[in-house]
Amino acid sequence: MNAPYRDFVREFERLLDGAAALPRGVPRVDAPRAATSGAPTVLVLAPHPDDECLVGVLPRRLQREQGWRVAVAAVTWGSRQDRQAARRTELAGACGYLGWDMLDADAGLARVVREAAPQLILFPHADDANSTHREVQRRALAALGEVGADYSGFVAETEYWSTLRDPNLMVAASADDAADLAAALSFHEGEIARNPYHVLLPCWLADGARRGAELVGGQGSGAASGRFAALYRLSRWDGRALARVTGPGRIAAEGSDIAALLAP
Repeated sequence: MNAPYRDFVREFERLLDGAAALPRGVPRVDAPRAATSGAPTVLVLAPHPDDECLVGVLPRRLQREQGWRVAVAAVTWGSRQDRQAARRTELAGACGYLGWDMLDADAGLARVVREAAPQLILFPHADDANSTHREVQRRALAALGEVGADYSGFVAETEYWSTLRDPNLMVAASADDAADLAAALSFHEGEIARNPYHVLLPCWLADGARRGAELVGGQGSGAASGRFAALYRLSRWDGRALARVTGPGRIAAEGSDIAALLAP
């Protein structure tokens, strides 16, 4: 066995084992950046409470770098009736940590879209391996169909249980942004009690950087400039359907103008 690689893997294993004991759901000591007055809104349609953190790199950067408002609407509260009240509390903790707003989706997604008036909406892609995620994708498109030409902004389809086959947007995450999202994810205590997946978020984002280098940057491209990234499929809503953004893949490296990605 190659000792340096064995030592590397074992050290990585020890790091993950130790991370599982990190404190969970601890409020931050500094205030998150407040949205700039009159700033655009990014709306996250989360299939479950916790998905807002798992796909949150793009909203986080728009908030932190451009002062955008981030609003989260949980489309479901999970299948367990006995956990739904707790999951509302957990989502409030996660959103409070990040400085994101919670919206009520009970009146329907079309109403949420109209009232939030977002410039960007996030929801899962159609081939996600989780049935609730696929249902939320269908419901989101139905809501956009109901809203019609009243919405003309962007849509970023997200990935988690199944990766996107054809992402066209890679958004780098700094270590601080990845840490903030992992810390916010730790507020979902009932979920991570059975599987501490919050400490695996950096691994997920590292894999995003690996895949995005070629899936977004083009086959044969070199490695991404950063260690962490999230992938999305960016489209515009034309009043009737999603129109995929064309041209070369869009890459937002650390320090780049994140809002420029949403130029027509």
